[in-house]
Amino acid sequence: MFKPISNSCMKYLVFMALAILVISACKPKGTGNEKLYTIAYNIHIPDTTKDDWEIIHMNFDGSGKKNIINNDDVAWTYYAYKDRLFFISDRDTAYRHFFLYETDTDGNNVRKVSDLRLEDSWMSSRNNGKEMVVSARPDRYTRLQLFIVNTEDGTYKQLTNDTAAFYRDPCFSPDGKQIVVSYKKNKRDRETPEELYLMNADGSNMRQLTHYPMDNPSAKEYGYKAGSAKWHPTENFISYVSKQDGKNSIFAITPDGTRQWKLVDNPKSEGWHDWSSDGKWLTYNGSDAAESRYDIFLLNWETKEVKQLTDSTYKSQLAPVFLEKLK
Repeated sequence: MFKPISNSCMKYLVFMALAILVISACKPKGTGNEKLYTIAYNIHIPDTTKDDWEIIHMNFDGSGKKNIINNDDVAWTYYAYKDRLFFISDRDTAYRHFFLYETDTDGNNVRKVSDLRLEDSWMSSRNNGKEMVVSARPDRYTRLQLFIVNTEDGTYKQLTNDTAAFYRDPCFSPDGKQIVVSYKKNKRDRETPEELYLMNADGSNMRQLTHYPMDNPSAKEYGYKAGSAKWHPTENFISYVSKQDGKNSIFAITPDGTRQWKLVDNPKSEGWHDWSSDGKWLTYNGSDAAESRYDIFLLNWETKEVKQLTDSTYKSQLAPVFLEKLK
């Protein structure tokens, strides 16, 4: 026969059960399941003898900054997939003749991904990082056209073939079925601004998304009118950079074009940016209106709290991207 539980034992068990419930309730939501990130970005080394752009990798809080390239070239990171950092570089070739490279977060295991010459442009991937959409210039007659690059074997196929137009800063939708891109029908036309267009992933069904306000005071000024587009990973909008009212700002638009708004509203000029893969964080480069120096910022998408991650070591600190710290 089972021995009856004493009152003192019963009280102890009830107390322990209540304590466990209290501890569980007080435990921060998402603990143990949150993704961990680091950030990479570009810096310009102030040296008059060469055009030296390097890539800095840092922790999520801005600590542990490290130059992971250390090469006398123009190296720009424009994309990362999980812990894989992709960058364009003119190493081993002519000045600003860019090709695609990949490295890890320590700057080790650098490899050339493809022999396709690239434009100075953002890029994006789908299919677990195996297919990348890029803006490329394979020969002197073909410039600013979209290609799909196989990041495993370096092969590529052309997606657009309109040599009069330009296609820049392409970005896949989260499901990989669509591409948003900065497009101009005539790349020599200096009066008409580029706009964001959507197309199917095979290049078909191209349609205009943004319409720049030509009565804006910045309409005739140099700068993005609709560029550097990023599809939000979990919400139904696309963020992009546009120079309006005297400064660059990050705007947002829904894929059907029915709603458009300023995403970040502060006195600083915002520019190139990236979303964390869970959509909870936005990192971007910001500056004063005169763009006398650039720093890297981190925005908590839920609370809208902004933190500056860089100091005054370098004047030009640009184009941050998130990397995942794999557990």
